[in-house]
Amino acid sequence: MNTAEQYRRPESVLIVVYAYTGDALLLRRCKPWSFWQSVTGSLERGESHAAAAARELAEETGIVADERLVYTGRQREFEIDPRWRHRYAPGVTHNMEYEWHFCVDQPLEICLDYEEHSAYCWMPVAEAVNAVWSWTNTAALDELRRDLYPS
Repeated sequence: MNTAEQYRRPESVLIVVYAYTGDALLLRRCKPWSFWQSVTGSLERGESHAAAAARELAEETGIVADERLVYTGRQREFEIDPRWRHRYAPGVTHNMEYEWHFCVDQPLEICLDYEEHSAYCWMPVAEAVNAVWSWTNTAALDELRRDLYPS
């Protein structure tokens, strides 16, 4: 493996899974500490963010992507948390995250990858906005809340 292949790409996907009932799926991450988040993951070498979104959705929930997996057109750049910087090439400090949505009819059982997540829950989108750790996840859920419940 050459040096470039040992590091993660500073690009990732965030997939907000939600139901027509207004509930969002959250996963409780295990490492490096416990917190709630939507489905996320880094792009692999040569992988498009569409392919990464489908792969991460399947790996983290057991859901097989179909036409309901939709790119929102939103992307956000964020500073990589120092607890994860060792995974990236020296000097890489920022990551580009692509936002995707996946809508289901109603909350369903999820098949977790227990290496990465310890639990899941479905909660109203308005509550999920305040339950997640990252600001990008908060922003994505808040935009979904406004889309579902325009004032």
